[in-house]
Amino acid sequence: MTESPRKILIVEDDKNTAGLVATYLQKEGFVVLIENDGKQGLQTARMELPSLVILDLMLPNIDGLEICRQLRSESNVPILMLTAREEEIDRVLGFSLGADDYVVKPFSPRELVERVKAILRRTQTPAKLGTQLLKCGQLQLDPEKYKVSLDGKIINLTTSEYKLLHVLMASPGRVFGRTELLRHFYDQEEAVIERVIDVHINKLRQKIEPDSGHPTFIETVRGFGYRFAENGSNQ
Repeated sequence: MTESPRKILIVEDDKNTAGLVATYLQKEGFVVLIENDGKQGLQTARMELPSLVILDLMLPNIDGLEICRQLRSESNVPILMLTAREEEIDRVLGFSLGADDYVVKPFSPRELVERVKAILRRTQTPAKLGTQLLKCGQLQLDPEKYKVSLDGKIINLTTSEYKLLHVLMASPGRVFGRTELLRHFYDQEEAVIERVIDVHINKLRQKIEPDSGHPTFIETVRGFGYRFAENGSNQ
């Protein structure tokens, strides 16, 4: 059975930019939808359920950050932020809201297409970490069902949060540096700031830790990175 073409939604108010990106994506076999207005882009994302959203930061009616915030509260659709702003604080904010990658204008359309492919690979291909059920106290990760639960209640994680937790839980006690963790999510490390891992860890702790200010599952190793508690949470 032939796999259906994947659908990409571009929300970009510059019609020339949107059209150029669409042309390159269509050459790679993607079905492309374009919206030039933030409000309409959000509605289309909800109705069409695309495989990925390319989202400009500065949009009329609703800006890209707000669209990212709303989409991430409703689904795990991969989001690539597209903007002319390159300050680090903007990049960190975008990632903190759940964006999967961030491209600054001007950019190469070919590079953007490769970024899209990379995001789809890492968000749609299961991590090669085995299928063994992982437990730590009341926290449980089931790779076969792609499910995380705490005290018997399902925890909704983004794809990046899930993969990060899986990597850490699969090797309790092992210390992972930020650069090493980045390799599990990004093909081009140099394009991603290491603070992104800190953002993901912070969001993950808010969801799984009884007290995110005093974490018992994910421990910080100062000056290096993070590790998952070797002896469990003692709960």
